[in-house]
Amino acid sequence: MRILMVSPHPTYTPRGTPISVLNRCRALCALGHEIDLVTYGIGTDIAVSGLRWLRAPVPGIRTVRIGPSIAKLPLDLAVMGKSAVRAIAGRHHYDVIHTHEEAGILGASLSRALGLPHVYDMGNDLSVVMSNYGFSPRHPLTRIAAAVENATVRGSQSVIAHFPAIAARVGTLGGGRIPATVVANVPIEAPADPELVSRLRAQWSSDGEPIVLYTGTLENYQGLPALIEAASLLRRRVPAPRLVIVGGTTEQQRALRELAQRQLISDRVRIVGAVSQDQIRSCLEAADILVSPRAGGSNTPLKIFSYMHSGRPVLATDTSAHTQVLDTDTAILVEPTAQGLADGLAQMLDDPAGAARMAANARRVAAERYGIPSYLRAVAASYRPVGGPTTSPDELAQAGRTLRAELSGAAS
Repeated sequence: MRILMVSPHPTYTPRGTPISVLNRCRALCALGHEIDLVTYGIGTDIAVSGLRWLRAPVPGIRTVRIGPSIAKLPLDLAVMGKSAVRAIAGRHHYDVIHTHEEAGILGASLSRALGLPHVYDMGNDLSVVMSNYGFSPRHPLTRIAAAVENATVRGSQSVIAHFPAIAARVGTLGGGRIPATVVANVPIEAPADPELVSRLRAQWSSDGEPIVLYTGTLENYQGLPALIEAASLLRRRVPAPRLVIVGGTTEQQRALRELAQRQLISDRVRIVGAVSQDQIRSCLEAADILVSPRAGGSNTPLKIFSYMHSGRPVLATDTSAHTQVLDTDTAILVEPTAQGLADGLAQMLDDPAGAARMAANARRVAAERYGIPSYLRAVAASYRPVGGPTTSPDELAQAGRTLRAELSGAAS
């Protein structure tokens, strides 16, 4: 099928939704589809066979922060304008319109106007997103987001739900009439580089002390201040863990360094900034414990799936964002407080055999439920309501080989 995909994000950059968009493109192309991807003028083109990058630059805007912002308005308008022009001009060329997040309302409108089926890639409940950024349920922006989401779902012929809570939300909004396929955002990453793993361990902990690693964005809702405070509570342990934080903007990194100084543990906290996607697996395997301290919300972080595949023990807060995927057999789940995180880390450090058993359980579950084969199968299923072909086991296996070969080539 020929797909017009619309991503109002800085794709590709190494953060949640852009990673998800790139992985969706990789999977669809491996399954034999062709994609024209309209996205911001910000980001890096990643070579994928069958994918064409179509950027909509806005003069003077070279960066955009995560979450709602004034800068997103002209960027979104540019992307949606270019997408609308391409859809109208190429209405006989494209078979499907596939949109992400706020571009969904455009996809629903174009679907009605042009008669093209619309696939909505729904990674978030927009009202939850607004609350994550401090907007109350009664705030006008929250209400507008809810209305847009409602219209988008009802204007879709298929919805890709990133986790079960989203599929339930689609069922509510669509009255059970809109097909929703749960497609977990499994890691489609290059394998770890053993030499890089060794170098990172030496850099992060030259004396061999245990490494606690966080990867991802550094937004407030991620709970990083509580994690730094937890590290402070453990600073007198022997050996005390070293905390490594990967990701975030320069300003966010500076704020966390200042917090670590106030907590008197700047010598035990290393903030290394964002790394390329092909280095993520190496970072994870260089650590002893992986942590996700998110304070609330229901949107499962993409990092959780990478954590599970890594074979390293996972500590996460006991919130629905995590418990849709993790349980007490696959992770230590704790209260989203500094003391809860400190107690969980101490438990893992005191019982390495138990932590290793949980890590092995998590890796087994990830292989069974959240690997490339299950991901390709779910993506293929999400396209059947819009005329996508039924994919045989042999075709899925070949798509998996194609995808892995492409990843290996990108890492070399």
